[in-house]
Amino acid sequence: MAPTAKTRKTAAKTVSKRKTGAAATRSAAPSGKKTTAGASAKSASIRKKTTKPAGKTSEEAKKAVPPRRDKTLVVVESPTKAKTLTKILGSGYVVKASVGHIVDLPKSRLAIDIENGFKPEYILVKGKAPVKKELQAAAATAKRILLAADPDREGEAIAWHVAGLLGVDPAENCRVRFHEITADAVKSAVKEPAPIDMDRVDAQQARRVLDRLVGYTLSPLLWKKIRRGLSAGRVQSVALAILCEREQEIENFVPQDYWNVFVDATADDGRAYRLHVERESGRSLLSDGRTLAIDTPAKVRDIEKTLEEKPLLVASFTAKKNARKQPAPFKTSTMQQIAASRLGFSPRRTMGIAQSLFEGVAIPGHGTVGLITYMRTDSLRMAPEALNQARKVIEGRWGKKYLPAKAVVYQAGANAQDAHEAIRPTDFTLTPESVRGSLTTEQYRLYDMIWRRSVASQMAPAVVDSATLDCECGKYGLRAQGAAVSFDGWGAVWDLDVKDSMIEKAQEGELLRVQNVDSKKEQTKPPARFTESTLIKTLEDDGIGRPSTYATIVETLYDRSYVAREEGRRLKPSELGRSVNKFLLEHFDGKSTSPIVDVGFTSSMESSLDQVESGKKNWVELIGQFWEPFTHAIAEAEKAPTVPPPPPELTGETCPQCGRPLVKKQGRFGEFIGCSGFPECHYIKPVQKEIGVPCPKCGTEHGGQVVQRKSKKGRTFYGCSRYPDCDYVSWNKPAAEKCPACGGLMEYVGRSRTPVCTKCAHKGES
Repeated sequence: MAPTAKTRKTAAKTVSKRKTGAAATRSAAPSGKKTTAGASAKSASIRKKTTKPAGKTSEEAKKAVPPRRDKTLVVVESPTKAKTLTKILGSGYVVKASVGHIVDLPKSRLAIDIENGFKPEYILVKGKAPVKKELQAAAATAKRILLAADPDREGEAIAWHVAGLLGVDPAENCRVRFHEITADAVKSAVKEPAPIDMDRVDAQQARRVLDRLVGYTLSPLLWKKIRRGLSAGRVQSVALAILCEREQEIENFVPQDYWNVFVDATADDGRAYRLHVERESGRSLLSDGRTLAIDTPAKVRDIEKTLEEKPLLVASFTAKKNARKQPAPFKTSTMQQIAASRLGFSPRRTMGIAQSLFEGVAIPGHGTVGLITYMRTDSLRMAPEALNQARKVIEGRWGKKYLPAKAVVYQAGANAQDAHEAIRPTDFTLTPESVRGSLTTEQYRLYDMIWRRSVASQMAPAVVDSATLDCECGKYGLRAQGAAVSFDGWGAVWDLDVKDSMIEKAQEGELLRVQNVDSKKEQTKPPARFTESTLIKTLEDDGIGRPSTYATIVETLYDRSYVAREEGRRLKPSELGRSVNKFLLEHFDGKSTSPIVDVGFTSSMESSLDQVESGKKNWVELIGQFWEPFTHAIAEAEKAPTVPPPPPELTGETCPQCGRPLVKKQGRFGEFIGCSGFPECHYIKPVQKEIGVPCPKCGTEHGGQVVQRKSKKGRTFYGCSRYPDCDYVSWNKPAAEKCPACGGLMEYVGRSRTPVCTKCAHKGES
């Protein structure tokens, strides 16, 4: 469907003409408008006459009665949300779920008519025939239909597809958007339906068509040039390129030696300071926060000699108070990042838990209510009523000094879509503690994080006292710094990350006595591999992807075996991933006619999709501008020679069956170890690493050991070395010691360094 107003109007008329008699009746008498008395009397007369027709049985009479059209059908995506809305809306509404997309592009072929305006061919999603039948049956007896898919591009497209399925005119006021699932918000939304936003539909359709064209054209090319079964994607390939580039930086890194020189000094009255040598003849010795200019033992000896021979003089002492601004409320990317670093949740796991909090939880005294606002957003805005409620909670719980003079307003990025609010609690009075009994452990941990971050965003700034002491000794300059929190402000609910290390005041010109010189050799380290959270931050900073796509991007890299999750949740490209990336860079980098793996190009495409959504660009023209140079680049890549497969990674072990070397391999379910003599030898075993802890289930009796393994998604878990004879398994790392309180199993939950008993919740020592 073209995005122009004229085309949309024509399409709407066409849909309207195809409407069934039931749909026409809905259009003639929409909800909220009473029919005339004559019409009501006529309807009653018809029912009266058909109740007992002459010569018909009672069953035939029932079938002859026209269906009652006294309820409004509301179509949502999720069955869970349908249950919540049914309780909120009451008996006048019937709520049904489409269970996500009802139609989609078929997986077996391209299904894009390139010669006719890139028209997509949608078919009923496999297994959705019963859903379709149920929706159409409900629509046939409804007086009005409201389409309430999620309030984003994907949801708008789903609403449009359902409208076509049920004969609803997209130009009618048929679309409702629930940004939070609370009684007031839901009832208010159904009173103010609007037409389907066709610009937003076009933007989703453009993304879907674009990704299909890239994926279904590029993937077969990889099959020919590297190996069968590979895939490439418009955004996924850029993310892979970012990871591979970092891996190359790590491999090319050359470490550099440098020294940190610390000095312990005291004043006459016993004040003690630990100073760091940072300047020489007025010039800084620091680079990237490290004293890289102190790079030889001779330089260290010169510093030590100077400290022995020259007086250590206080040059200045400055103290000041610094206001620490509040952290902004969560948007999708920051929620995923913090959930990964604090809770150990993957992006997909975080979004799944957030979805359940959004759709509704049964809370005693409140009924079933959505606890958070919509979780796919890049906005930092909070509604005025939410701000007022948050401020009341802050004042009531912490007092007026924790409340700013006025609500804090945050500015989102230039490309942010401000249709939704930030992610916040729907009711700030529902504290995490008050609803804990109604939530799973994961739901509680995420809700607690969202609640605290939202409250912190509206609290008074924290105040941190800081002090800096600068000293001189000959040509060298030394510095000591300290900090302490004087008013915690928003730090009362969110970690300030300030270590109390305040230093005592010193007088300019006073002499300090050197007690000890401590020099320590250091070595620069290569840049760290990305984690899921840092990769998402990089994608967001570069303008790649959207809130709804971040989790999928990461998971797709795991699914394709292009990336493995290492210790510390670090993402390491596999040899296969690097081979694919190398080929793509050779033919589709920034110098190509179609630079689809170039960060700048992908970012500009995201901006173009945003312009489609705002009605500034035609989606068909956008795809057309992309397609011609892309096909030219594909044709050139077709001429390239076949890429040799990456060499297998040896494990250093030999096969117990045939004696040949064992190698690491990638399969459907992740990494495993197999014989290099395959297919002559079929020996395999899982990749596992003992952690020095006996198996809690069979270790005493059979000697099983806990080993670290990888799931097919790359996630670390722990199991018994005797599997399948022993089925012990846990996502949490077990501790070596038993619980001192009850003798139960102790585990490290998430990224915590403190083990917790699985029986009595006793906390051990970190």
